[in-house]
Amino acid sequence: MSEIPSLIADLALILATAGVSTLIFKKLKQPLVLGYIMAGFIVSPNLTFTMSVIDNENIHTWADIGVMFLLFALGLDFSIKKILKMGMAPIIAALTIIFCMMSIGVMVAELFGWSHLNGLFLAGMLAMSSTTIIYKAFDDLGLRQQQFSSLVMSVLILEDILAIVLMVVLTTVAKSESASTGGEDTGLLSALLSIVFFLVLWFVVGLFLVPIFLRKVRRLINEEVLLIVSLALCCAMAVFASKVGFSSAFGSFVMGSILAETIEAKKIEKLIEPVKNLFGAIFFVSVGMLVDIKVVIDQWPAIVVITLAIIFGQSIFGTFGFLLSGQPLKTAMRCGFSMSQIGEFAFIIASLGMSLGILSDFIYPVIVTVSVITTFTTPYMIRGAVPVYGIVERSLPKVWIRRINKISEMAPTNQDQSQSYWRPLLIQMAVNTLIYSVLSSATILIMLTVGKDILDGLLPSEWAGIACAVLTIMFVSPFLRAMVMKKNRSEEFRALWVGSRHNRAPLIFTIILRVILAVMFIVPVLSQITNLSNTIMLCLAIFIIVGMVYSRGIKNQSIRLERLFLMNMNSKELAERVTGKKRPLFEGRLLDRDLHIATVDVPQDSIWTGKTLKELRLAQRFGVHVSSIMRGRQKINIPSGDDIIFPYDQLNVIGSDDQLKALNSTLQEELYPEPTEFVGHDMQLRRFSITEDSFLAGKSLVTSQLRDKYNCMLVGMEENEESLTSVSPLYLFQPGDILWIVGEDQDIRRLSSQEP
Repeated sequence: MSEIPSLIADLALILATAGVSTLIFKKLKQPLVLGYIMAGFIVSPNLTFTMSVIDNENIHTWADIGVMFLLFALGLDFSIKKILKMGMAPIIAALTIIFCMMSIGVMVAELFGWSHLNGLFLAGMLAMSSTTIIYKAFDDLGLRQQQFSSLVMSVLILEDILAIVLMVVLTTVAKSESASTGGEDTGLLSALLSIVFFLVLWFVVGLFLVPIFLRKVRRLINEEVLLIVSLALCCAMAVFASKVGFSSAFGSFVMGSILAETIEAKKIEKLIEPVKNLFGAIFFVSVGMLVDIKVVIDQWPAIVVITLAIIFGQSIFGTFGFLLSGQPLKTAMRCGFSMSQIGEFAFIIASLGMSLGILSDFIYPVIVTVSVITTFTTPYMIRGAVPVYGIVERSLPKVWIRRINKISEMAPTNQDQSQSYWRPLLIQMAVNTLIYSVLSSATILIMLTVGKDILDGLLPSEWAGIACAVLTIMFVSPFLRAMVMKKNRSEEFRALWVGSRHNRAPLIFTIILRVILAVMFIVPVLSQITNLSNTIMLCLAIFIIVGMVYSRGIKNQSIRLERLFLMNMNSKELAERVTGKKRPLFEGRLLDRDLHIATVDVPQDSIWTGKTLKELRLAQRFGVHVSSIMRGRQKINIPSGDDIIFPYDQLNVIGSDDQLKALNSTLQEELYPEPTEFVGHDMQLRRFSITEDSFLAGKSLVTSQLRDKYNCMLVGMEENEESLTSVSPLYLFQPGDILWIVGEDQDIRRLSSQEP
């Protein structure tokens, strides 16, 4: 018999250890991430008296796949439109927290004399709070429906996105310093420009092509095929991202974000979850394998300092960041105190530093130890925010409290307070110019490299250059026309043009500027045609741009492409409107007051199921109002008192934080008790022969009380060995009849005991 490969043996050991460890941590009501880390520590070579993993390289390969799928799942939960609708408030809070915490990280590294690169990576690790741990803590404490928790989750989403960008920047800086090129600023700027270029290109092209592809094959896709297709897209983007100089995790996140805007997003998220959980578990186990207890003991001063820096730094600067974003002091403190830990992204950034070979070995176990400590302190920090606020309120003069709360009034809001049309017009023009510039650049780059090589093999050199130039101009013409003409007839443009003659010169200048930019794209293409002077190329480029502007065919093509893109981008939102899953429009108005809307899930075994809203008296008991009920694909708006609650219903409820907390707590507690005994509850099908002495002889189905007294059901009466016939309720059982009766084992035995 062949020997089991070391990879299988290692996987068996890892999963067995992780299974036992997670059961223990689940029993202790702690995050499962800690269980995985503990399992990794147990199976690591650093612990000599337990079984250890044989082949570390294979495990780390699987861990890299785990990071890829973790970020793919994170991307599926990310929505571009959701971020844009957040406004500036979460952005201000996130940027403030990240900048301050990164500064603390650099100072801590300098305090212990660590290298510059170690300090940068430590700064990145300290800046990112754990979405998983905070979400779990909110859920365990029954705070997920409260208003401040939604603010925290918005900032955490932004932090996760900025962490992806930070990983790319850290990679570039590390490579620049290790290469000792001396061009760090140039390399960093180039990396940032590359991120912008590829992000715009991937999102625009992805949001255009992927929804069309999924729409075309929707009839052929079941759950199994959708899972394979989703993983294929994820891996393909990961490979492509690594080919152009980014990490595979970055590409996975981008593809997840693209799929997040499709109708199938929720289904893909559900299908990918088991895959993510498996490989994610292996990743976190590999994190625990790098923990060396000797290093932890040697570096205990750094662990203490970093732990205190995170707890106090996140609490103070988090509170300050949320104050600047427009929250009152109490809410800001609850938000800031909730973010006082680090988690999965700290491990991912540390893994990145280890893979690049520039992160010192001792930092990894230090960060893991700090993460474990801050994870345990997170619930206490969340609970302690309100008491600490009470102390602050009593200690500070009331004038100071009022002035601090006035910061929220000075903070920018999501509403546009400007009376000028210039700001929105210029922003829209800049965004359109950026998008169409990236699309034009990518098209020209592909045509002048791949396209030119193909044409050179088909045509003579001179004709190949002309054909390449003509085809390239044809392909980029919709983009360049949109760049020049988009927003020139918008409401803002017309209002500024009519409003004042002083606005006309700047407006004309914006058009000229975009025409010049479009010409700059055409000139390199025309250079493929030989024997053309610079003056001729410039004049010909201007003539081509003018022709694009006045071409009705190019205009219609540009409009069709843009409408198709917008339809794909809004397909998920349109589907949510149809199925009734879109959040109500009045939600934003409620958030400005003490009331807000939250979703609560009805457990399967809730004693509320089967009861009407009138019987539950939610308004009288909790002071809340049910605005709608989601039941599968059905939505019941403004339910009446006669509407019945079913298992797994989602209730959209309006109330204050305290009211919603009381409602959710009661809902999770009022459950049917689990049965303590399972013996005798199996269903049995038994054959009964009616004799003259049988208690059923001479009785009908009604008078025998089979259902009411014995909790059994008559299936039928046997006519021959192959068929059963139904029995009329009034039929009197006769000796010789053969009945087939079904019921629980204990009830069947009770019925049998009546027979002689």
